[in-house]
Formats: sequence, C-alpha cells, structure tokens
Amino acid sequence: MMNDNEVFESVAWESEDLPTTPSAAAGQPTASGSGAGYRVSDTGSDPTEIKWEGYLIPLVSDPIKELEGTKDMFVSYKVTAKTNLPAFATSETSTRRRFQDFTFLREHLSKDFPACVVPPLPGKHRLEYVTGDRFSHEFIERRKEDLQRFMDRLAHHPTLQRSKLLRDFLTSTEWTVQMHSHLAHPPVPDAGGSLLENLSDTLINAFSRVRKPDERFLEMRDHLDKFEEGLVGIERGWSRVNNKMGDLSTDYHDMAVSVQGLGFLESGITEPLNRFSNVLLEFSTHLKNNSEQSTGPFIHNIHSLLAYSQVNRSVLKLRDQKQLDFEELTDYLSQVSLERDRLAARSGLGGGVAPPSGLGLGAYLRDRVEAIRGTVDDDKTRVEKKKKLDQRIKELESEVTAAHDTSDAFSAETLKEQAIFEHAKRAEMKEILGEMVDGQIEMYRQAIKDWDSIIPVMQRIRVDV
Repeated sequence: MMNDNEVFESVAWESEDLPTTPSAAAGQPTASGSGAGYRVSDTGSDPTEIKWEGYLIPLVSDPIKELEGTKDMFVSYKVTAKTNLPAFATSETSTRRRFQDFTFLREHLSKDFPACVVPPLPGKHRLEYVTGDRFSHEFIERRKEDLQRFMDRLAHHPTLQRSKLLRDFLTSTEWTVQMHSHLAHPPVPDAGGSLLENLSDTLINAFSRVRKPDERFLEMRDHLDKFEEGLVGIERGWSRVNNKMGDLSTDYHDMAVSVQGLGFLESGITEPLNRFSNVLLEFSTHLKNNSEQSTGPFIHNIHSLLAYSQVNRSVLKLRDQKQLDFEELTDYLSQVSLERDRLAARSGLGGGVAPPSGLGLGAYLRDRVEAIRGTVDDDKTRVEKKKKLDQRIKELESEVTAAHDTSDAFSAETLKEQAIFEHAKRAEMKEILGEMVDGQIEMYRQAIKDWDSIIPVMQRIRVDV
C-alpha cells in the first residue's frame, strides 16, 4: 500500500509534509554541483515555485550483451544512483536493467503522472534494428548516453524523482515482480471506457477548440512554438555545417596526399613538405574527430531536447482537453436544464398559449408537434419525464463540479510543470552549448598548435632565384 505522497491523486500532488535530510535542507552542494534535483527551494508564496526534497544522481554505465549468440540476446546496463531523498532506504543503489525496463518505467510514469512532462526515450524505430547493427559498439554507446539523459531528466524532476516506481526501478532486485504488481495495482485507477469510446472522444475533441482559452497557456504555447522553431533551425544549420566539415576533412586529406607526392619530386625540400603533409593530415583528423565527438553529439542532443519539448506540448494539449471536458459538460447541463424548464412551463399552460419568454419559439413549435403526434398527451407523462430530467440534472451538476475541479487542478499542476520544464530546458541548453563550444575550442587549439609548429619549418626553405 502506498502513502499519499507516493500517489499522484487526480492531477495535483503537494508533498510539503515530507521531511528533508539536513544536507538537503541546508542546500549543501553535492558531488555534481548545484541545480535541479540538488537542492531544496525555500518555501515561498509563488505556487509555481520548484521544490526539491533532495538530490538524486543516477549513472548508466557498463553495457553488457546478455545471452550473446542466441536469438534472445539483449543488452543490459548498470544503473547506479546516489541520493539523500527520504524515500530511499539507502544512499547508494545499484542494479542492472535492459531497454524494455526503461520503456516500462517511462510508459507507466506517464500514466501515473499525467500532468508531468515525462521525458521521452530514444526510439526503437531506427535503421540499426533493420540492419542488425543494434549490438554494435557505436549503437550501444549512443543508447547508453540517451538513457543517461533520460535518467538525468527524471532525477532532476521534483515530483518524478520521488515516485515509487522510479525508486523500485533503482533499488528492486525483483523488478519483474514489481512490474506485475504495478500493473495489478496502479496508483492511478484506469479511467475505464472502451477503446471505441476513447477513440470517439479523441476524434471529437480533435476538431473542438476551447471557447474560453486561458491567456497564460496561449502564451506558453506561443513560446513553445518559437523555441521548437529555433531548435529546428539550429539542427538544420549545424547538420549542414557538419556535412561541410566532413567534406573539408576529405579535402585536406587529399591535399596532404598531393603535397606528399610533390615532396618526392622536389628532393631538396622533401623533408619540409612531408612535415607539411603530416600537419594537413592532422588537421583533417581534427575536423573528422570534431564532427564525431562534438558537432554530431550536439545535433543529437538538440534533437533530443526537441523531443522533450514535444512531450511538454502534449501536456498542454491534455490541459486543454480537461477544460474542454468541463465546457462540454456545462453545455450539456444547460441543454438538459432548458428541456426541464420547457416541460415545467408547458405543464402550466394551455395548448394554444404562447411559450414563456426565455424558452424560445423552437421549444413552442416542438411542443406543438409533440402534442399533434400524441407523444406528450398527458400531465403524467410530463411529470415522469421531468422527474428523470431532475435526476439527470443533479448527476450532471456533480459531474460539472468534478470536471471544474479537475480542470483547475490540472491547470495549476501544468503551471508548476512549465516552471520545471523551463528550468530543465535552460540547464540542458547551457550544458549542450557548453559542450559544443568546448569541443570547437579544443579542435582549434590543437590546430593552432600544429600550424604553429610547421611555420618555422616552411620558413627555413630557401629558394635560389
């Protein structure tokens, strides 16, 4: 059985009751520094203020091929973590998980915390799954880095870092049992409804629009559009740069071969030309390595951040869905109430009396048609129908109130989630851009060193005129 702090009831979760460890409460830096997940914010009046209970530092490492040589071969990863979160029994954990375990974690965190921006996982629909290269060293290393980023995002989220499912994922030695237990007893009960009903609701709402949009969320969506547009532009621009750097690397390599051939022809300056050729080869290698170790990962990380932003967009769409549910229920309640008022008004009127103001000519004409057809031919039938409508109105009023509360709670949680996403986005952009700049600086530092070394050699060449 889970306590209240472990269950994401409806859409809101306040956890101010949880105690914090002394180091976390004091905001002491950890081995990884300060930032999301590494401190506890002071309590303030701002409802969107981010509050952490402590730090969680995961590490994905040591990929191993299991059942190698069989058709059931898979790769497992060592997942360790250091934490001072009160929910964890120990400060250090270690276990091994395969990719489908990460998939289960992500899928069910999304169900358990529908208002949270649960980070995406790297997709399985890659060329490597077709060509059979998914067990290559390059693919495994890339996936390890993607899983590390996924775990970092979870660990830096003040709600998800404390979830029971994540804790079980990091600590349980019986993970298969925990997965079955979670499926049997999910923290958030299934909303129910058939697949056809859910599909119908989705199709109807896909063509519906919120009639009273909240300016705050319109501004968020506009900001998100501009952010994603910027990321797409960066990704395309640097992809072109990366391709050109690859071509440039090839050109410098070809030039080095040509200079080396020239050295064989010029016996008096063979040695300087060979050294010049070696510098050209070194610079060609620098360009290639920069593409593989700096520019390439930078583009990949930008694409990952874009996927993360799109998950955030889906949360905003779900918030609109909650408001739309409330508006549609309110409209339905109004229609049923109008029908009840029409029957009540007709019960006290003669057959030819005009309808009371507010009910409209349409209601009057409908009454006349029903009277002619004999569908409402006595007061007893109208009383029974009115009683059913009164009961339906009572039920709808409860549903409208619940939908209103859910919409408001989801909106409040979405506001908090946007603050968390903005914090994570800024931190990731700083990290991604910093790593790219460091890579560029290192490449050109090595290049300057190589070119500086060849300048005196070339200057010593004497040409007789």
